[in-house]
Amino acid sequence: MLPVNRGRAPHRAGMDFTDVKRKPSVLSKVVLALVLTVFCVYILKQSPGIAGTNMFSVHEPGVTHVLVTGGAGFIGSHAALRLLKDNYRVTIVDNLSRGNMAAVKILQGLFPEPGRLQFIYGDLGNAKVVNKIFSENAFDAVIHFAAVAYVGESTLEPLRYYHNITANTLTIMEAMAAHRVKTLIYSSTCATYGEPEKMPITEVTPQVPINPYGKAKKMAEDIILDFSKNSDMAVMILRYFNVIGSDPEGRLGEAPRPELREHGRISGACFDAARGIIPGLKVRGTDYPTQDGTCIRDYIDVTDLVDAHVKALGKAEPGKVGIYNVGTGRGLFALAPSPIFRRSVKEFVEACKKATGVEIKVEYLPRRPGDYAEVYSDPSKINRELNWTAKNTDLQESLSIAWRWQKSHRNGYGSS
Repeated sequence: MLPVNRGRAPHRAGMDFTDVKRKPSVLSKVVLALVLTVFCVYILKQSPGIAGTNMFSVHEPGVTHVLVTGGAGFIGSHAALRLLKDNYRVTIVDNLSRGNMAAVKILQGLFPEPGRLQFIYGDLGNAKVVNKIFSENAFDAVIHFAAVAYVGESTLEPLRYYHNITANTLTIMEAMAAHRVKTLIYSSTCATYGEPEKMPITEVTPQVPINPYGKAKKMAEDIILDFSKNSDMAVMILRYFNVIGSDPEGRLGEAPRPELREHGRISGACFDAARGIIPGLKVRGTDYPTQDGTCIRDYIDVTDLVDAHVKALGKAEPGKVGIYNVGTGRGLFALAPSPIFRRSVKEFVEACKKATGVEIKVEYLPRRPGDYAEVYSDPSKINRELNWTAKNTDLQESLSIAWRWQKSHRNGYGSS
């Protein structure tokens, strides 16, 4: 007799009829996985510690977020490097008209961690762009470097300088006020003093600038000071002198646009002459009332200058304004055992020849429009109040460090 099948489907080899019962379980697992995925994505987006872009848009306890305008430039990039080394969060805004994107990429390579550094391409002359940048980022402080900065060029293009320096600073101030950013470190210049009757220059020396660059910077200072009178903003204004040198570890250097060499720093011209890019060095002005007829300047190493900005940032207090000269001071002359950077142009050229090992050809020409005979600072106020003093005061050594970068970057950052 055959067995009776009592309502069950016959079993066939290789077939499992429990699949029908498992389908609901599999479906529920899929749904649960989707729910968890959506939840995790939501958490990631809400967490400033994980979401890369959002880390810059929120204030985080224990982290100071600094906007560095002009951070792709020579001084600005060195400042960004120092801030990052000191664990600040940094946003660089630059339109790259004078800066180098390659410098920013070097910084990004050194500090790749999320929330450390971001670069925003932007023109400070566009108020809508500036306001958007401020609305999308939670800045705690601004260090305002961005500016065209050549005395000779300013005499040829004065309107450009007033727009780029004065008007753009006004735009920055309006954005800071609107978005309640309470700390400003302003990068100014000794050019605001013009040709003082007495040396050394102190912070109370009358400001009577004699070229559009100095005038535009003084106007920007006036805007900042007028606003600060009815504000609790912490303001530091640093008036600095002639900047030389570069990063001692060789990561960053100075690489101006080729078309700007005519207006650039004397150190850049010396290096160009030593490398044969230009036939020789042109020294403008030999009839100044100085010991050898050439201009006397107060030179400061870029690492010391950056250190002054960082110290100013750390010491800035709400509702207070600090104004400081950043230079090496009067000190001693070149033959003293401890040389300082108050040197004539001729002395500077001799130091550059020694640093490069090249006998640079020098051509002496008439004065450059807008230049002044003798400028050096009294840094005692910044020494006293910010505990800052210039440390890299060997002129030849600073030039040697800068020269090493120049030799290994013959096409600027393009060859790095």
